[in-house]
Amino acid sequence: MPLRYAIHVPTFAEPDVLVELAVMAEGQGWDGFLLWDHILGSREMRFSGVDSWVALGAIAYATTRIRIGTAVTPVPRRRPWKLAREVTTLDRLSRGRAILGVGLGAPVDAEYGMFGEPTDPRILAERLDEGLEIVDGLLSGEPVHHAGAHYSVGGAVFLPRPVQRPRVPIWVACSWPHRRPLARAARWDGVIMLQMRDDQLVAIGSDEVTEVAAQIRHLRTARNPYDIAVVLPGLPHDPAGLEEAGATWVLVTGWLDDLPRVI
Repeated sequence: MPLRYAIHVPTFAEPDVLVELAVMAEGQGWDGFLLWDHILGSREMRFSGVDSWVALGAIAYATTRIRIGTAVTPVPRRRPWKLAREVTTLDRLSRGRAILGVGLGAPVDAEYGMFGEPTDPRILAERLDEGLEIVDGLLSGEPVHHAGAHYSVGGAVFLPRPVQRPRVPIWVACSWPHRRPLARAARWDGVIMLQMRDDQLVAIGSDEVTEVAAQIRHLRTARNPYDIAVVLPGLPHDPAGLEEAGATWVLVTGWLDDLPRVI
C-alpha cells in the first residue's frame, strides 16, 4: 500500500474550526486527520483547548472517507472503560474509520501533577499497559476479567462492538531512540515515531525508519499488517525513501496555512 498522509493537529482552536479543517483535508486528498489529546498543555500556558473526542464525533459526521482519531491519547490519565466506549462510538459513527493513538502523555507535571495524579513514569507505564489490555478486551465484545495493580474489571461486556475487526487499530507513540516504548508498540498494531530536540519536533529520516522497522520485525510474532507512522514538522522531502524504509503513514504536525493537496 502506498504511503498515506495525515494532518496531526493540536486542539487549540474552536471545535468548528477543527471540523472545517478536517473537511478541507478530506477534500484535498489527505488520508487521515488526527487530533492531539491534551487537558492542559503546560502549567504556564493559557490556551483555548477543546476535548478531542467530542470534536472527533463532529468530524466523523462531517466526513466520509478520511481516517480519524487521536495521536496521542494518554491512557494513564483515562479510565480504560470510558476510553473503550469513546473509541467504539467513534468507530461506529465513522463507519470504521477510527484510529487510537496512545502513549504516556506530556508534559507530565501539568497533565498529571496539576490534578493530583501520579507522575512517576514507572506507574504511568504500568497504567498504560493495563489500560490497553482492558481496552482491547472490551473492544472484543467478550467478558473482561482483570485484576491488576491499578484497575479491576469484573466480567464486564461492552456491546456493540466497533465496526473494525479484530479491533480499532492501536498505535503506540515512541519518542525515538527510546527502546522500551518500541517494545510496547510491537505488541499492538502500529508505532507513532517522533523525535524531539530541545523541545522541538525534528524530522525523522529513512535510516531511522529502517532501524525501527527491523526492530519491529524482530519483536513481533503476529503476521497481521503493521503501521509505522512518522511524525514530521512538514511534508517529507524524500517520501519514496521513507516508504522504502517501511513507513506506512506520514503525520504532518501543526497548522498548515495553505493546506496542500495530497495525491
